[in-house]
Parts: sequence; C-alpha cells; structure tokens
Amino acid sequence: MDFPAGLFPLSVSLTFDGLMLLALGVSVARVGWRRLDRSVLNAWLGAMVLVMVLWTLRDEYRPGISFHLLGMAILTLMMGPWLAMLAAALVMAGAELSRGGSLLPVGLDWFICGAVPIMFTRGALWLTQRYLPANYFVYFFFNAFLAGGLSMTLAGLSGVLALGIAGIHGWDVLFDEAMPYYFLLSWSEAFTTGLMMAILVVYRPRWVCTFDDGRYLADRDDEF
Repeated sequence: MDFPAGLFPLSVSLTFDGLMLLALGVSVARVGWRRLDRSVLNAWLGAMVLVMVLWTLRDEYRPGISFHLLGMAILTLMMGPWLAMLAAALVMAGAELSRGGSLLPVGLDWFICGAVPIMFTRGALWLTQRYLPANYFVYFFFNAFLAGGLSMTLAGLSGVLALGIAGIHGWDVLFDEAMPYYFLLSWSEAFTTGLMMAILVVYRPRWVCTFDDGRYLADRDDEF
C-alpha cells in the first residue's frame, strides 16, 4: 500500500514527513556505525535493492490501495529496527522516484508500511526472547514466518483505517474488497520472510543481527 501525492491533504503529508525525518534522525543516532564492517553494510545495501524490487512488483486496485510484498520484517531481523527504519525510507523514496511520483507522501507511506511493521516485528522478537524457549524453531516460526505475515496484515489494516478516516474510500470498499487481499497477501509475506531468514541464517549468519548462535544453537537440554 502506497499513497500518491494529493490523496491526503497537504498538511497531513507534511506532518508525517516531519515525523519521519525526526524518527530517522533518532535512528541515525542509535545505529552503532563503528561496529558495522564492510560486509554488513554491503548486505544492508543489497537488501534494500531486493526489497525495492518487491515494491515495484505491485498491483494498484484504487488510489491508495495497492498490493505488493513489504519485506520490512526481513529488514528488521537482518539489521535491527534502526537500520531497518533508514532502509525503509530509502526503499520507499526509490520506489516513488522510479514511478515518476512525488516524495511528498513518503512520510505517510513510511509510517504505515515501514514503521508499523518494523516495530511490530521488533516487539514480537522481544516477546519471544523473553517468554519463549531459546530455540531456533521459535525464531524461524514466530519471529520470521508468523511475525512477517502479521506485520503485513497490520500494515494493511493501518492503511485501510487511514483511508477510511480520511473519507477517501468507503468502509465497505475498504473492508469488503481491500482488506481480504491484504490478509491473503500476508501468507506470501510470511513464507517469503521465513524462507529468506532460514537461508541467511544458514549461509550468511553474520548478516542477521537478531540471530545469536550462542542463544539459539548452544548445547542444552530440549526445553520443549
């Protein structure tokens, strides 16, 4: 879901643009740049390019209602929330420019399709680490597959509510025609996230900052 320029009032777009810039400033300050080696930075850039490709494979149903994979859960699990926030902004700006669109609505796009799923994925990771066994099946199923799918559903719901509250589309259109497709798309998001994280953990574990070998793979009695 992404919003074209002019869909929302100018004041709304500018407000969310300002909030995005403020949040990105906090993200820049929170990233431990000195601890990032070249391979991790290259992975960060490569992941942004791949996610941007996902955003170009889209189908627009009505103004403000489009269907495509997000990839935000992958960015969050790979990079952590702060780098993921920065990556999301660059992905959305790049996607808008590639379509010849305006950067004005990027702030609202970033909040709904970036910040919401990123913070949900980070919150789900915190909950599983605190309350569930330190098992890699928990990581793949709950943090990658399940959180990836639910993050898509939550982003779709947030976008539907924004369009409905603004009166851009009727609630019947949003909940009867748009929301069911976001729910179906969440299964693709879940499968893609789970598969990508499984591949990365096996072949490039250094690129996944949220997967700790000492936590998930240490010899221990079965905790299930």
